[in-house]
Amino acid sequence: MSIKIDNKIVGYEVAKPEGKAESSKPEKEERARAKVIRMTEQVQRPEGFESLEGSTYKIKTPLDEHAMYVTINDIVLNPGTEHEQRRPFEIFINSKNMDHFQWIVALTRLMSAVFRKGGDVTFLAEELQAVFDPKGGYFKPGGKFMPSIIADIGAVIEHHLQKIGLMEKEELSEQQILLLDQKRAEAEAALEKKTLTETKSADGEESSGYPASATLCNKCSTKAVVIMDNCATCLSCGYSKCG
Repeated sequence: MSIKIDNKIVGYEVAKPEGKAESSKPEKEERARAKVIRMTEQVQRPEGFESLEGSTYKIKTPLDEHAMYVTINDIVLNPGTEHEQRRPFEIFINSKNMDHFQWIVALTRLMSAVFRKGGDVTFLAEELQAVFDPKGGYFKPGGKFMPSIIADIGAVIEHHLQKIGLMEKEELSEQQILLLDQKRAEAEAALEKKTLTETKSADGEESSGYPASATLCNKCSTKAVVIMDNCATCLSCGYSKCG
């Protein structure tokens, strides 16, 4: 059956069954009313508090004459209750060296956002310490190797999280400490060194307190591995290839 249209067509729509046409509107309204569900609760600055308690750490690398200062401010959740907990809220990094200004600003903003997001933030320390500089790392006073400046910042964050109780620090038992002291004494006697003085090495690094022949430990990144009883043993963390 043909229908003659006398007027000009200005629009059109596809005809749908009555059931589908009615059901489409409630679905759209339901989507509009849907709320965003966050995985974790976002940490907010307490009302009435304009200042936060924090700590500042100094990072001095042999790659630059200017030191970096890392400030981490903390917030106390559920104060005065059995669930009281102190956690990081924001981080700032300051240095006279402007070469790293852009990535420092970006890094601090991202880390502060992660801190305020809440949840488990300890992964930051592990991820940052896994960053390696293609130009090579450096040794800190004490013989600990840092693969990059970013890793050094990650070590500072790890130390701070251990300080406020969010991370547990790996400590040696009394038996392990006694065994390491014994092995260190044997190593010093074998090398005929009565005392280890704080002298400058050929690379301009300070003496770490371990024998000069010590090599780098794969576990704690410290130059403290010596051969004792035909087995490589770390005098810093106790790691041994012989178990």
